[in-house]
Amino acid sequence: MTKKIWEASLKTKNNSNLYAFEKFLLEKHNIKFNKNYKNLLNWSIKYSPDFWSSFWDFSEIKGKKSKKKIKRSKIFHKNLFLPGSKLNFGENLLSKNTNEKAITFVSENGYREERSWKQLNINVASLVQFFNEIKIVKSDRIAAYMPNCIETVEAFIATSSVGGIWSSCSPDFGVRGLVERFSQIKPKLLFITDQYFYNGKQINIIERLPEILKLIPSIKNVVIINYPGKKFLKIKKKFKRQKLFKWIDCIKKTIKEIKFNKYDFENELAILYSSGTTGKPKCICHRSGGVLIQHKKEHQLHCDIKEGDNVFYFTTCGWMMWNWLISVLASKASILLFDGSPIYKTNDLLLKIADKEKITLMGVSAKYIDALRKNEPNLKFKYKLNKLKTICSTGSPLSIDGFKYVYQNIKKNVHLSSISGGTDIVSCFVLGNLYQPVYLGEIQNKGLALDVDIFNDSGKPIKNKKGEFVCKNPFPSMPIKFWNDNNDNKYKKAYFKRFKNTWHHGDYAEIKQTDGFVIYGRSDTTLNPGGVRLGTSEIYSEVEKFNEIKESIVVGQSWDNDIRILLFIVMNKKYRLTENLISRLKLQIKKNASPRHVPSKIIVVRDIPRTKSGKIVELAVKNTIEGNEIKNKEAIANPKVIDYFKNLKELKY
Repeated sequence: MTKKIWEASLKTKNNSNLYAFEKFLLEKHNIKFNKNYKNLLNWSIKYSPDFWSSFWDFSEIKGKKSKKKIKRSKIFHKNLFLPGSKLNFGENLLSKNTNEKAITFVSENGYREERSWKQLNINVASLVQFFNEIKIVKSDRIAAYMPNCIETVEAFIATSSVGGIWSSCSPDFGVRGLVERFSQIKPKLLFITDQYFYNGKQINIIERLPEILKLIPSIKNVVIINYPGKKFLKIKKKFKRQKLFKWIDCIKKTIKEIKFNKYDFENELAILYSSGTTGKPKCICHRSGGVLIQHKKEHQLHCDIKEGDNVFYFTTCGWMMWNWLISVLASKASILLFDGSPIYKTNDLLLKIADKEKITLMGVSAKYIDALRKNEPNLKFKYKLNKLKTICSTGSPLSIDGFKYVYQNIKKNVHLSSISGGTDIVSCFVLGNLYQPVYLGEIQNKGLALDVDIFNDSGKPIKNKKGEFVCKNPFPSMPIKFWNDNNDNKYKKAYFKRFKNTWHHGDYAEIKQTDGFVIYGRSDTTLNPGGVRLGTSEIYSEVEKFNEIKESIVVGQSWDNDIRILLFIVMNKKYRLTENLISRLKLQIKKNASPRHVPSKIIVVRDIPRTKSGKIVELAVKNTIEGNEIKNKEAIANPKVIDYFKNLKELKY
């Protein structure tokens, strides 16, 4: 049964950016929507070029907007929005130049520092001057092997200011994983930290530099950043082919202001990477104008971010949500960067920080909410969170119990916005809005101007049935290209192989009667026992209710001319797998999912493989138990875990 769990007050709706945009459209175009999201959504899809052009004006993007709204093409991803428009991404992020706080950094051990808008402008200007001195020019690639600190943000803004192409990996990537990514794009400059900390442990990064420079010969200059609040780790080795600079010397350049050149709307902004779990990571190249206008749309119209807000998303620099967070600066709001373990010394560390820092939007993974629910079941509004208006959840589907936990333990009056999109579009396809209620277990609706749908295997739209997640119309934040991809062959294979001229995103999902969305997992990891397609998330949501179980992973195994479901579990301390627990698990799954979802085998393992951004890697487990080669173990954060799944005696009968 669909259950409404929260709805914004009329006052909140009237004060929202969404309503301000609606009034803007009424004044400029004489179109009225009466605070009805469905009406606004339908118009934005039907007239998407008008929508994007109008939103540019509403959100006051700095740049020169062309009169032409779209350059149409029969090839889906070749449609160009606002062709001929010019802007500077960095200039748009430096949206203020006052003594107010722009960025706050907090490390796991409590070290804290702030950067004002004024100092942010000065530091970026100094970096731009440094780039000029080392002859960085438009389209040069600049790579970062950095923690989530203020210096990383400044380096990114400076890169975009000179038309360079940014690419970053967080320091939890090993050298091989880093080289696999950066060697493909041939960066000229590398930003690197000397060290970082996770769960109280110091990890030396600078000692990896000689091997990195040996394997990526395109790097000619290196800037070394001291981890905030810690003693500088010196590098002993001398380098003949590369010049090394200290960060502190780079920002000493005296320049009062930046002369911002305007670049094409299509100018390359950043290269992000696919997870690489099925082969070499794909280098996904995004355009500056498309990312900026899409992010501002999501921030302002879907998340109601306003000037003076303070936004915090728990992320590393290797995940697309980092890019999403940094773009918040373009809406004149400040951001908070956290680096380290989210559960260092206490399970609710992130909530403690959100409360202390007066956060207005807090973003976390669904896994974090579920971990809180298990480890702090009686949190019961421990923190006041007076300023908190929005909680965003992403990374994996948020369970019904996760929804309940937020409203019963974190905050009663808050907009819980479950969102879903991906690195592919560095943004969201489906997310929240203040006009509609929040329904238990559902993502509220499509993003404005995105014609998202669910197709059956024949490519026909379906509702209240599970199928393939697609987008039927082009949009500005489509990638420009994959790097080193002749004739867009990899690009077309990734998104357009399944359905003709329709973006196939690779999620298994359903549109509910409320117009809300439920994501059931990735299409390539759905289960097919007896030829019936099942989503893994339906099993996870039941397993997560058991306090005895810390984590789980579900895969299908080819067996006896069919597919059987295997459930691997990691037990919480003090518990063991008993016949009673197995019976209760199977009964719970049978009752709340279906008899078909009940696993044939439930097996205890010590740990579960995951990507660097924390997503579990079902395909790696499936390939291992079926004896297939895992193409890219370097994409897995804990590759040794794969060995747990080899030659399990339980799988031989």
